[in-house]
Amino acid sequence: MPKIVDPEARRRAVAQAVLAVVARHGLEHASLRNVAEEAGLAIGSVRHYFADHDELMTFTMRELSKRIGDRLRAHADRLLAPDGDTDRRAATEELLAEFLPLDDARREEAVLWIAFTAATHTRAELRPHAAEMQQEMRALVARVLSEAQSSGGLPADLDLDLESERLTALLDGLTLRAALLPDPVPPGRLRQVLRRHLDALKSGG
Repeated sequence: MPKIVDPEARRRAVAQAVLAVVARHGLEHASLRNVAEEAGLAIGSVRHYFADHDELMTFTMRELSKRIGDRLRAHADRLLAPDGDTDRRAATEELLAEFLPLDDARREEAVLWIAFTAATHTRAELRPHAAEMQQEMRALVARVLSEAQSSGGLPADLDLDLESERLTALLDGLTLRAALLPDPVPPGRLRQVLRRHLDALKSGG
């Protein structure tokens, strides 16, 4: 009997091949031929699951966004769940640190996301996914700050909308520097900057 192939599983496997190529060589090298070779497939097999290169790139960006988003949401649900024994300040810092490239896996995710986001300037089909991911990130940051304010960890008169924007920009900037500089910012320094910012928020600054 012929082997039954799960089309969605095969599409995800091809998307993982795209990410592997991009991580090693950059987005410009993620041609159908290179991706097929990485996935151990014939080019015709890749074309069977994706109408064209644009569809493959869009699907891959959506898969990357889902991977990052699922990890962050799971962390948020765990750390922000009501629990009288939870150290809210530590939980807030730990959750926000999930946005930063503090280890090899998260650094690779950051490099991949930056590559796809940069490509949105010339590839319009990718823009909605970049915008959606940015909105989700800001919404999660806003949720974290709102929870901290509700529990008394932040001043009651703090402008949450403005501070959500400011904290999102800080996390974006730290991620960019840590992921792309030839001499990456060490994880300890990233945490130190985040901690100093949260301390300033607590004092209303």
